[in-house]
Amino acid sequence: MSHFRALSTTVLAAVAFTFGGCSEGAKASDQQSGSFKVALLTPGPVSDRSWNGGAYAGLMAIRDSLGAQVSHIQTKTPAEFDENFRQYGAKGFNLVFGHGFEFQDAALRVAPDFPNTVYVTTSGTSVAKNVAGVNFAFEEASYLAGMLAGKLTKSNVLGMIGGTELPPVKRSFEAFEQGAKATNPKARIIVSYIGNWDDASAGKEQAIAQISRGVDIIFQNADAAGLGVFQAVKESKGARIIGANANQNDIAPDHTLGSVVIDLPHAFLLIAKEVEKGGFTGKVFSLGLHDAVVTFVPNLRLSGSFPLDLLNAIDSTRKEMIAGSFAKKLLPDSAQPAVTK
Repeated sequence: MSHFRALSTTVLAAVAFTFGGCSEGAKASDQQSGSFKVALLTPGPVSDRSWNGGAYAGLMAIRDSLGAQVSHIQTKTPAEFDENFRQYGAKGFNLVFGHGFEFQDAALRVAPDFPNTVYVTTSGTSVAKNVAGVNFAFEEASYLAGMLAGKLTKSNVLGMIGGTELPPVKRSFEAFEQGAKATNPKARIIVSYIGNWDDASAGKEQAIAQISRGVDIIFQNADAAGLGVFQAVKESKGARIIGANANQNDIAPDHTLGSVVIDLPHAFLLIAKEVEKGGFTGKVFSLGLHDAVVTFVPNLRLSGSFPLDLLNAIDSTRKEMIAGSFAKKLLPDSAQPAVTK
């Protein structure tokens, strides 16, 4: 329990920082005038209290820790991926993050024209001379969350709701199912995708539909649309939820069992420091439990009612994962570096 409490305190502090002053909209927001220049493209609003908000917190951490000049743009269409990657390359930015699996092709197209700019795609596996990917071992923490959900479900029916069926999301859902069945072989899983990452109303509708089918715990990974899933759970009679990407335990504190968290400020700083040194060559950064970048954070408000043997089993599995001795193969070959140019 002390381990979980320490993690929760740290990540909660990071989340509070995330939403302390986010920039919105499609226009670039430039801050400070350091010689090291870093930009961020997000596919959705940084007010989502999830994937995009965490990335913006990472950008602010780079600004504050490295004295960098930073800029953020929310992209709306795939065409804007290329356009804004080129814009930042032409402006001489040293590092540009495309925050999501979907930015990979644009990075590979644009990077050769701007060899002095490093392009990093999160959840990406594409590599070139000045293109890097970041593989977050989200599967590890998702498995731990599944262990909790499998043991605590009363209906033996668990739900998973994603924004779209991106490979990283699908892998994390598969790991969650493995974890759930490790503690409850009778658990049945219902998976649905909203079709976008921004429509909270659609997220709520998906959650209501799952709850009507007997789901009593939902693992959501849907960014801003996921806020609708939280709303449906809060309005339900007895359903509970597990958050994703950021520590979302305070969104619905009486209904949230925990969150699968990516410490994006820590991850972004690790990458920025390496790029700032110079001589960077494209590669895939693999970050997970062993780097203190990805973790599962139980909700302290509810964790006192969790069975102690379950918490011990989760912590024991977490330690095995960090040590590399966990037998389950949670990272399929498809998650390894796929494109090298």
